[in-house]
Amino acid sequence: MSDTNNQDQIFDKIDCTQNPLAKGEYENCNFKNCNFSENNLSDFKFIDCEFIACNLSLAQLNGTAFRNISFKDCKMLGLQFDHCNPFGLAFSFENCQLNHSTFFQLHLRKTVFKECQLREIDFSEADLSNANFFDCDLSQAIFQNTNLEKADFLSSFNYVIDPENNRLKGARFSAAGISGLLEKYQIIIEQ
Repeated sequence: MSDTNNQDQIFDKIDCTQNPLAKGEYENCNFKNCNFSENNLSDFKFIDCEFIACNLSLAQLNGTAFRNISFKDCKMLGLQFDHCNPFGLAFSFENCQLNHSTFFQLHLRKTVFKECQLREIDFSEADLSNANFFDCDLSQAIFQNTNLEKADFLSSFNYVIDPENNRLKGARFSAAGISGLLEKYQIIIEQ
């Protein structure tokens, strides 16, 4: 059976836990209020698509292609984005819950995270240069050998980033967030 090729379609309120999405390529499609929770999306191709108010938590992403994808108001817990097809990987996130997800070693230059929960995310060895973290909760997020050059953290909070183990040249931080850069030194910063 061959993979399906879908273009310019709207998928609304589809529960893929009951009726799985046909494996294939989806280009310029909109997914609204769909439940992909724990679905196997391996080797699917999503190109120029938008996901709005969808649940993708714990979906399998082995070889999945996400090219120019917008996620808005989505629940995306425990996703292993590092298993995705790296070719052309590009997405943005707005008001999404991405807790416990992994972006290990991914090239995500200029990625936008806006008003997202990024708790216990693994950004180890990722290239997040020029990324924008607008008003994001980065509690217990892991930054280890991460390229954060020219990244914007001005309005984000709860991050702990070791300047000695990450590339931070030109990165922007607020004065209120400076303690997250000095935590390992166990110093007291008072206002």
